[in-house]
Amino acid sequence: MPLLLIEDDAQVSHEICNALRDRGFDVTCHDQGDAGLEAACSGRFDLVITDRMLPQHDGLDIVRAIRARGNQAPIIVVSALDSVDERVRGLRAGSDDYLGKPFAVEELVARVESLLRRRASTASTALRVDDLELDLLERKASRAGRNLDLTSREFRLLEFLVRHAGQVVTRRMLLEQVWDIHFDPETNVVDVHVSRLRQAVDRDFARPLIHTVRGVGYSLRA
Repeated sequence: MPLLLIEDDAQVSHEICNALRDRGFDVTCHDQGDAGLEAACSGRFDLVITDRMLPQHDGLDIVRAIRARGNQAPIIVVSALDSVDERVRGLRAGSDDYLGKPFAVEELVARVESLLRRRASTASTALRVDDLELDLLERKASRAGRNLDLTSREFRLLEFLVRHAGQVVTRRMLLEQVWDIHFDPETNVVDVHVSRLRQAVDRDFARPLIHTVRGVGYSLRA
């Protein structure tokens, strides 16, 4: 389960990362606000932990940016600014939890696990955009009640597009999330698969759902 930590204190970051990795989490760490903001807005993480006072950004700016993109991943803010007013500001900005420094790392880990359990218990096993529906348990897709014949890769590609419905996703994002390729292989594999997927999803329907954003990537929207 991928988690993002944005923390500029090297010792604190090291302790948190080690504790989370010991629990089996896949943790990505950033110590700068700009890099943290870019990662947080990528939609790749199941939970984000951000310090409040970062180089280049207030942590609450990162929280607001995540929420502005429709990303509902749980967010924990950690900060030495621990007054009631500051905690209220953090929660109203869109964070799910606010933990004052100093804190016990074990408590932070427990809060992470609690938020993820809560999210899992309320998560739907189906995704829907307009008349397109994905059954995440059976790994099947249908549109207007008609089953779509998709390969496993095509289903993963469609699931990513549906989870980011209304947003523009780049080819690089698709390579990283669907193919697990974290470099530019100078291939048209994304375009080829999206073309096949578009045939399955939009063929014979008057209203297309998969749209090309020229020079950038793709967007799935009604």
